Amino acid sequence: MNRLVIISNRVSAPKGSESGAQGGLAVALSSALRQYSGVWFGWSGERTDTFTGDIHFQRDHGVTTATMDLEDQDIDEYYNGYANRTLWPLFHYRVDLAEYEREFAGGYQRVNERFAQTVTPLIEPGDVVWIQDYHLFPLGDELRRRGCENRIGFFLHIPWPPRRLLSILPEAQELVRRLFAYDVIGFHTEEWLESFLDFVRLEMGATITGDVVTLGTRSVRVLACPIGIDTPEFVDLARGVTARLAYRRMRDSADGRDMIVGVDRLDYSKGLEERFLGYERFLVEHPEERKEVFLLQIAPPSRGAVGSYQRIRNTLESLSGRINGAYADVDWVPIRYVNQGYGRDTLAGIYRAAKIGLVTPLRDGMNLVAKEYVAAQDPEDPGVLILSRFAGAAAQLTEAILVNPYSAEEVSDAIRMALRMDKPERIRRWRACMASIEQQDINWWRQQFLDALMLPLSVAAPAAD
Repeated sequence: MNRLVIISNRVSAPKGSESGAQGGLAVALSSALRQYSGVWFGWSGERTDTFTGDIHFQRDHGVTTATMDLEDQDIDEYYNGYANRTLWPLFHYRVDLAEYEREFAGGYQRVNERFAQTVTPLIEPGDVVWIQDYHLFPLGDELRRRGCENRIGFFLHIPWPPRRLLSILPEAQELVRRLFAYDVIGFHTEEWLESFLDFVRLEMGATITGDVVTLGTRSVRVLACPIGIDTPEFVDLARGVTARLAYRRMRDSADGRDMIVGVDRLDYSKGLEERFLGYERFLVEHPEERKEVFLLQIAPPSRGAVGSYQRIRNTLESLSGRINGAYADVDWVPIRYVNQGYGRDTLAGIYRAAKIGLVTPLRDGMNLVAKEYVAAQDPEDPGVLILSRFAGAAAQLTEAILVNPYSAEEVSDAIRMALRMDKPERIRRWRACMASIEQQDINWWRQQFLDALMLPLSVAAPAAD
């Protein structure tokens, strides 16, 4: 392999641990690129009056980035439209929020063509191309149409919906057919992989031989490969100066109370409304605990141009206000609700100070917050992770307290169980979760996928009837 070329919707130049803007995927891709020479290409996040295909290069913290700007119409139709008002809700099982507009689909196709047109001159013979996530489903096919013969892989970071659900999407089969331009398709869990196989086999007539799926003349290798975190780095962050200061600040602020922490991008898939209601149920059922605990919910806003995101923000502000109004006292409020982001080193200290990590998405491809919470804990006195069974991470972190996030009763019971759990049990559960996080970290994820991408496809002949 000469170089690694990573392509994703957005590219943000790495800013180090002090930045609160980098999500788990950005950190993961930066880590992968530092292991290889290459480039990370995508949208800059900036607008332009007229699309020119000009590329802006930057090198920071050992990663070379190449970005392009998009027009307002591109952003409205491709990003705010098809990606986040059609695909995102549908793939997260929210059929009620999914919108289907031809203009959205047209903008999505146009921008994928623009990605292909702009990045093709950067791809050299021998490069391995790794395309990320649902914004760019058709990009591999567009690169093939422009003569790209490189190995091209695609990784999906969100759930793949069940067959009947995906069938609701207009032209779903055409979208899936174009995925067969890739050499490898990766998913976080066996569940998402099996849903994909179910669709291509039953709806499209594909044949499956081992880990190779064939449709017509095209074959693609598929694998389940859960993304991890840079575990040693995050453990070091939790021991660093910034984290220690954040830890002390939170412990002083807690004033002897137990802290429950949630850290989520403001999104309806994260189950924040249900989380607040589950926590309220706990306050109602256990009034003796009311002034002994509080919930810190950190929820940086996102996708503010999409109406459903505006509504969830309004709902959470109203709900947190109602709960605080109903149960607060002059020296205690049950919920601290914060709409801003923090750097990973600061978050590491906050995680370490929390008795409970409350990670309860309604549906999530993986969820790296759960893994970061575990990695940040004091091995001698760890906190307890409460995790939605519908997060991809639940398949690995089986010793967390797994809950149905739709059930306020289960969330309430889990909080009570975690608060009363003795230290030996907390240590046992933490060690089991930590072992998984250490073994299947970001480097393992990267290597698993790239090793699969470099393997030649071998499809056995079908057995005779």
